[in-house]
Amino acid sequence: MSTTILGLNKSKTENLISELNTLLANFQVYYQNARGLHWNIKGKNFFELHMKFEEIYTDAQEKVDLIAERILTLQGQPLHTFDDYTNVSKVPVGKNISNDVEAVKLIIDSLTELLKIERVILDLSDEAGDEGTNSMMSDFIVEQEKTLWMMNAWLG
Repeated sequence: MSTTILGLNKSKTENLISELNTLLANFQVYYQNARGLHWNIKGKNFFELHMKFEEIYTDAQEKVDLIAERILTLQGQPLHTFDDYTNVSKVPVGKNISNDVEAVKLIIDSLTELLKIERVILDLSDEAGDEGTNSMMSDFIVEQEKTLWMMNAWLG
């Protein structure tokens, strides 16, 4: 068996890198959606959601960096062009959304897609014995499940 400098199975690591790049692309679209929602939200929930979307995009920006650095740690190359992101992403793109309910639904739909990808990565990292990626995915999942619950509660 061929191993990486981290002592992980090289073939399994290559699969992880591919899925992490998928997650990176989806997080970049999610990040940009949250920025757009932050800028464009209107209505009686403006102050509440304006602040919440800033919190969401700041968190997403941090996670983008963590994902890219994990890819590099695994000796991969992170995707880094908008073309790459849009070709790979399954997160819906939100354009010109200013309505509060529509904005929150976009966050919910986006988180749902991110969680699907993260659970695939969690399984792959477990199979590969990659505790670093496994731990990162576990942390992401816990945080995003809570945000998903809160967004759904906000919708009523």
